[in-house]
Amino acid sequence: MKAVILAGGLGSRISEESTLRPKPMIEIGGKPILWHIMKLYSSAGINDFVICLGYKGYMIKEYFANYYLHTSNVTFDLEHNTMKVHENTAEPWRVTLVDTGDQTMTGGRLKRATPYLGNEDFCMTYGDGVTDLDIKDVVEFHSKSKVLATVTAVQPQGRYGALKFSGDPGGVVDHFEEKPLGDGSWVNGGFFVLSPKALDYVEDDSIVWEKGPIEALVRNRQLAAYKHHGFWHAMDTMRDKISLEALWSSGNPPWKTWT
Repeated sequence: MKAVILAGGLGSRISEESTLRPKPMIEIGGKPILWHIMKLYSSAGINDFVICLGYKGYMIKEYFANYYLHTSNVTFDLEHNTMKVHENTAEPWRVTLVDTGDQTMTGGRLKRATPYLGNEDFCMTYGDGVTDLDIKDVVEFHSKSKVLATVTAVQPQGRYGALKFSGDPGGVVDHFEEKPLGDGSWVNGGFFVLSPKALDYVEDDSIVWEKGPIEALVRNRQLAAYKHHGFWHAMDTMRDKISLEALWSSGNPPWKTWT
């Protein structure tokens, strides 16, 4: 099974980092968040990736072209122009990098990846979120649902402490909870399983996947939701990056499902 990762956006909300590199190449624990996402899929047995490039996509190409250099100890013999890699730490990944345009929208990027997907269902996600999601279970859920698309639904943590008040005119607080889950709403967690036929809902580069195509899938009762009650965190801002860095530094990051 293949996994498509959308990695071409500008990442404007984390411009402190994205002015220098594409958002998926921003590092958590010394590794690009893209690497963390790929490790999630790899731990579920999915090792064939199609990565949709756009903004500063050449940096992602260079990362994979020099993967050994990034992950191994190396000896360079300058006199004889040779290189010796001392450890083989490469992953069992097959990575197809597809230039999908700097200005292409999310739906358009998916559409441009079509020639590399074949006729089987595939996974899809964005290049900026991590989770402890059981991907195998999502794929099985999708297969049983008999629909064209399955989205993972999550309840993100709130940003602020939540207060509940009694009817007391003095405004006595009944309950306080620091950064609870959101207001009860389920939101798009960004981890999909799709049939290639779902891409028939995308017309051209200008199409945003999360608007027209998903709305049409809903109208046609072709979108199922897998509710994930575990960890999920998107890296939208520097605050998010710092939070994920702290979790990684703790030695037990919740999304590290691999050994």
